[in-house]
Amino acid sequence: MIRAARIAIVAVLLAAAQSAHAGERPDPFPRAASSYLLKIDGQAVWERYPDRRLPPASLTKIMTALLVLEQGRLREVTTVSRAASRETGTKLGLKAGDRVRVAELLAAAVIGSSNDAARALAEHVGGTEEAFVRRMNDRAAALGMRDTRFANATGHHASGHYSTANDIAVLSEAALADERFARLAATVRLEIKNADGSRSFTLENRNEMVGRYRGVAGVKSGYTREAGPCLAAWAVRGDRRVLLVLLNAPNRWWDAVAMMDDAFSLPAPVPSR
Repeated sequence: MIRAARIAIVAVLLAAAQSAHAGERPDPFPRAASSYLLKIDGQAVWERYPDRRLPPASLTKIMTALLVLEQGRLREVTTVSRAASRETGTKLGLKAGDRVRVAELLAAAVIGSSNDAARALAEHVGGTEEAFVRRMNDRAAALGMRDTRFANATGHHASGHYSTANDIAVLSEAALADERFARLAATVRLEIKNADGSRSFTLENRNEMVGRYRGVAGVKSGYTREAGPCLAAWAVRGDRRVLLVLLNAPNRWWDAVAMMDDAFSLPAPVPSR
């Protein structure tokens, strides 16, 4: 009874949202995040300050991965720099001088959110992280991400490093259009090795929705003290596709489950005549 009543209330809210102007849409999840956006089949349904500029933490790595994939040459081998090996936060444990294929570093950045792998990728593709960051910002502009600016390739908190729920949704959709990214983002666990096979690493997907919530096939999670918990999640059930972006969401896993449950419980829209 309680569940049925909740679904009915959400359905009413959705109907009101569809008939109201964008700025007047009711917010059924006002405490979920400082900013969020939920899209069903490409259409924004629920949102809260979706254009508010906030630090995106490791959601940054979606752009890093997109640029690496667009350049290609994933079979190339790169040598890990001392700077990459000294990255802080979540790390793969790379050592200066390690030789690793780009494909393995990409997997580590997307699945394991490894900062040392992301830094090594940036240096390999851009020559320096600074040059790579310029490419990130150019690509963001090309995608129409007007409220995004990157300062590094990993997601470390920095002055002038920000994005929005709307922009992260645009970026996520662009990355998911590449089957290689989509496959990595949906991987629960993976074993990788360095180029000569002398070292192996186990990757566990940092996005806890993957493998635990039915239909979720990516995208990325992130956290810094300043950004708070962040999440971009993509789920598919039947003909319905749901994309959710949460920025600074204290209870991101529980709230993401509740929001996606409600999104998948909504009745299908009535076709217009």
